[in-house]
Amino acid sequence: MKQTLKTIIRNVKSIKGNSLAEFATTTALMATLAATAAPKLSEMSEGTKAEKSRNEIDKIIKQAGQFYQDKADYDGRGRFPGQTKFNAQVGGKTPYVNTNASSTGTQTAHANSLAHTNDILDDLGLRTGDGWQKYSVDPTNDWVSVFGTSSGEKGMASGTQGVTHCGTCSAEWGPLFGDEVLESKFQDGHYAYSVVAGGGSGNDVYPPVLYVVDVENAVDFNNVLEP
Repeated sequence: MKQTLKTIIRNVKSIKGNSLAEFATTTALMATLAATAAPKLSEMSEGTKAEKSRNEIDKIIKQAGQFYQDKADYDGRGRFPGQTKFNAQVGGKTPYVNTNASSTGTQTAHANSLAHTNDILDDLGLRTGDGWQKYSVDPTNDWVSVFGTSSGEKGMASGTQGVTHCGTCSAEWGPLFGDEVLESKFQDGHYAYSVVAGGGSGNDVYPPVLYVVDVENAVDFNNVLEP
């Protein structure tokens, strides 16, 4: 009887010991998996936001293209939201006017448009430097909010540089999206755009060019439309 009890006790102790060891091993394995998976889940989240931002920018570009074509059909020459005419800028560090369609005026217009374009390309990191990769850094070019900074879109992060509000601009963008606002999924994101003015007349005419960015990182999130 004593031997039987000793055997039972020994078996129980053995079972308890094995269970604790297995539990400890399992717990350690789960902790390792959790620690390994956390960065991957974070990367997936950032990747999803990035894909969403690029898709939204593509939507803005697509609707701008339709707007341009509608204006071309109705007015005889296309323009983008916020432009008074095809030869008017939207955004830009230095104001300019491309209304002079004479030979000399067209040369000046090209110079104006080129300077504006170069400022934008600097922000996109396509000419010099690292470009506009942080919302709180003042960009080379001045950008305009697509949907407005006070029209219901998630407000820009405090300290956002280089983005201004244009009531006329947002009023023309809104109907293109059924008056629904596209919001960046990034905490510091915000959709902004700039239009390099067209110019000239007759055979010397050239169209405006639209650039759209997410100010979360304009270098990574941008698109362009040149009719």
